[in-house]
Amino acid sequence: MDNDQLKDNLIRLVTHLGDNNLILGHRISEWCGHGPVLEQDIALTNIALDLIGQARMYYQYAAELTGGNATEDSIAYLRVEREYSNYLLCERPNGDFGTTIARQFIYDSWHYFFLHALQNSADKQLAAIAEKSIKEVAYHKRYSSEWLIRLGDGTSESHVRVQTSINDLWKYAEEMFEPAAFENIAISNNIYPRPALLKEQIDSFRLEILNSATLTKPEVSYFQTGGKTGIHSEYLGHILSELQYVQRAYPGLEW
Repeated sequence: MDNDQLKDNLIRLVTHLGDNNLILGHRISEWCGHGPVLEQDIALTNIALDLIGQARMYYQYAAELTGGNATEDSIAYLRVEREYSNYLLCERPNGDFGTTIARQFIYDSWHYFFLHALQNSADKQLAAIAEKSIKEVAYHKRYSSEWLIRLGDGTSESHVRVQTSINDLWKYAEEMFEPAAFENIAISNNIYPRPALLKEQIDSFRLEILNSATLTKPEVSYFQTGGKTGIHSEYLGHILSELQYVQRAYPGLEW
């Protein structure tokens, strides 16, 4: 594989990481002004800002690699659904507070350990992004874990509702561990951590928190995948229509 192919593959990889954070960050931002109490409204909004800030770093790097007229804004706002490669989990609806926490817990428990490993990437820019981001993601992981325990080991109603959310979302958890072709190429070049090596640690952490929350790990007969190769649910189109509206209506608009 020549240098141009390796660069194109790196752009796909970096954009994928940005897509995860942008789409999930946008989802969480929908809670702004609608949180169950003011403190949690602010906490969720701050998590959304963290994720979107991290997405910006990935997109800035992708634009630098792409060259030409590419910018972080053009990558975020001028692509269509099939060009996004985020996990399907990230585009799932917020539901109630417990559903949002369940979704966040599944993502955070992957995100933290992934960034911890990415700090050792042969790509110095990715390693630097990981080093900066993990400080924020450590808080995200603690926040979602603590709330999952509160809800799971809380009232009978909160327990049932958050268990139902975990059951519904767990089928999206495995996509993180099945590398796409662009990830395998990055793995072979020591740019990207091998997901299989992270799986045991992540599964162990998830089970520890579920046990503390008196929740049961779902038995899933099949897992939903496809997001990394551009196959998405109907929800992503609705997200993008809102996210991209201003740029589509007024092309080239800058703040």
